[in-house]
Amino acid sequence: MNLGHYQFKTNHSHLDFEFESVGPKGKIKKIVRFSPQNANGITYFNLGFGDLDTETGIISDLSKSNNGDREKILTTIARIVLVFTEHFPDVMVYAQGSTPARTRLYQMGISGNIDEIQEILHVYGYTNGKWQLFETKVNYEAFLVSRK
Repeated sequence: MNLGHYQFKTNHSHLDFEFESVGPKGKIKKIVRFSPQNANGITYFNLGFGDLDTETGIISDLSKSNNGDREKILTTIARIVLVFTEHFPDVMVYAQGSTPARTRLYQMGISGNIDEIQEILHVYGYTNGKWQLFETKVNYEAFLVSRK
């Protein structure tokens, strides 16, 4: 993951991160938010991601900014996950795109960097009603990662 990424900042709780996408559409503020969830007594953190509407304060996970920097954004999100899990090494992070196409985009990002990712994180994919260790040739509906 030695790809270019945006500089980002976080709040004191390390649950919210922000950075700016820069491209033909200008500067677009992006937010990554980790929200605690609980399922069957297991706590994990949901990774939410979207554009911040600076006028309303609303984060949209469905907006399409088309700023020509998709790979840089994905790399930035990956780096944010690493920082988050440095601060919270015992948690699991859940990620699913807001649409099937976005989930597929996350999968492509993971697949393209899986060797480096697996040096640091355990990666799981959800398919056919169950979690399994991530494999590059399988299509997943969601992802879980945790620190090794």
